[in-house]
Amino acid sequence: MSAKNILLAVAEEPFRVALVEQLELQEEFTIVPVLSGRAVIDKTKSTYFDLILLDINPDDLGDPQVCKKLRKTDVKCPIIIFISPENDPNNNWFLGIGATDYVVKPFKFVTLLSRIRSHIHQHERSEKAEFSVGPYIFRPSVRQLFQNESNIYLRLTDKETSILTFLYRANNKAVSRDVLLNEVWGYNSEVTTHTLETHIYRLRRKIESDPSSAKILVTEPGGYRLVSQGPDFSSSETNLE
Repeated sequence: MSAKNILLAVAEEPFRVALVEQLELQEEFTIVPVLSGRAVIDKTKSTYFDLILLDINPDDLGDPQVCKKLRKTDVKCPIIIFISPENDPNNNWFLGIGATDYVVKPFKFVTLLSRIRSHIHQHERSEKAEFSVGPYIFRPSVRQLFQNESNIYLRLTDKETSILTFLYRANNKAVSRDVLLNEVWGYNSEVTTHTLETHIYRLRRKIESDPSSAKILVTEPGGYRLVSQGPDFSSSETNLE
């Protein structure tokens, strides 16, 4: 299955190296490490991330404006910030700078994994949800696919949006035609597999560079599969400081 794309912004080398090693051991993430707040902003302009981990304590990354700037550039994914014990807020201060959550150092790695899993799961089911589908960012709430590199917006119908959403949540597994018909159209004796196949055909013409050789929305025996993301998270008891 495709891994979740995580941007890791930590200037302190030992902490950054330890995090990268532990996260990559899970085989569930693609980790993109950066060293500065400027790099965080630049990376999100060209790459979709499922979640951002941000250390706000070093001077460059410690500017609370980094989170605010990310939100102003329409970054909607969860942002978890790392803070030192002396900076542990006793209120919702972190929300005011645009962060989704915070973790106080030192912490157990399993705690961080739990937060990551929870926030990605919640985000995927929220109205602000954005998913990486092939070369596109999929925005179900506005029925839209967006391609960063070419600045292309593709409008989707309600049914096309429902098809992509259900296939995405199948976590890269094949879904039978009957199941997809029932989930998208509900019980309707007048709707047949031909109806579904017509919608799949039209959807492929929108999203595939070569609809006759699909790479994103592929046909499987008895159904369809979306080549996308959606792994589970495992855990570890490693302490990180």
